[in-house]
Amino acid sequence: MKKLALIAMAAAALVLTGCSKKEAAETKITKDNIKIGFVYIGTINDQGYTQAQDKGRLALAELGIDLDKQTMYKENVPENADCEKAIRDLIDAGCNVIYTTSFGFMDWTLKVAEEYPNIKFAHCSGYKTADNMSTYFGKVYEARYLAGIVAGLKTKTNKIGYVAAFAIPECIRGINGFTQGVKSVNPDATVEVVWTNTWFDPTLEKQGALELLNKGCDVIEQHQDTTAPQVAAQEKGVFCIGYNSPTPNAAPKAYLTAPIFKWGTFIKDDVQKILDGTWTSRKYWEGLSADMVDLDALTDLCAPGTAEKVAAAKAAIMDGSLKIFEGPVADQSGKVVVPAGTVMTDDEVWNMSWFVNGVIGNIN
Repeated sequence: MKKLALIAMAAAALVLTGCSKKEAAETKITKDNIKIGFVYIGTINDQGYTQAQDKGRLALAELGIDLDKQTMYKENVPENADCEKAIRDLIDAGCNVIYTTSFGFMDWTLKVAEEYPNIKFAHCSGYKTADNMSTYFGKVYEARYLAGIVAGLKTKTNKIGYVAAFAIPECIRGINGFTQGVKSVNPDATVEVVWTNTWFDPTLEKQGALELLNKGCDVIEQHQDTTAPQVAAQEKGVFCIGYNSPTPNAAPKAYLTAPIFKWGTFIKDDVQKILDGTWTSRKYWEGLSADMVDLDALTDLCAPGTAEKVAAAKAAIMDGSLKIFEGPVADQSGKVVVPAGTVMTDDEVWNMSWFVNGVIGNIN
């Protein structure tokens, strides 16, 4: 009898659990019950990528979201199974909307999204989606083109260094966009790339910058989450361009500007669509014209005439008269890859796997 009773109790528990899941699946997300979780690869005060991402969370206050009660986040989450655990912890805490903010979080996000179809997910910089999972990113190569103008006008040696994270299309198209901007104002300049294979490692990233500086580079650009390359530039008495967030205080004697993300543009739009009941899975990728990316204010260290050149290029990108990868565009060897009269499609830019002419370095 005791065994039968235990079996009956277990069966009842399963029924109740099934009902709760069904009810959760049918519950509309509203202003009152929404709870939004974020999974961060760094800390919210890293002066870089994660701090920029967290500004997207803070922007939700503009929609009347209570940041203390209706948002939460996990910091310093590595790109491994810890990501899955962080997502599940957010779900256990009641989150019904979740944003995962680093490329390596993609597969873990998809795995959990498939298990929880009633929860809305969005993954930053990836390419895999589901009915309840979007992707989002900014066309930061447009802002990098503007930064390239700044660097091209500032360099005296015509040697510009670029400390890059991983040899993936995200980084490659950024390097190419930057180089196109450099070449638009200084055809003699080159951009030399060093890979660190890190997103956040101040020691390695500073070493990468020093390697380039020792080769005569007098402007350093970067694609990592720390300000270490900027510090290295200041120590060597040359100049730097940041990334992700404005960081003029990191290297005040060297900082020129920075391509920055405005993640709040997407986050607010996405949450509003959820509340309106109009949300659908999508691949969101917008740039300057959507206010998704921008260039930080120029400092007084920039070369004379820089502000005018940047303003003209920004306006042309936004109105469509300047297309960064409009042919003819040659690769490193000088071979024309994008013929005259053609423009690379968004898909082709997204999947870039080659360097434009003017880049020194290998894709490894």
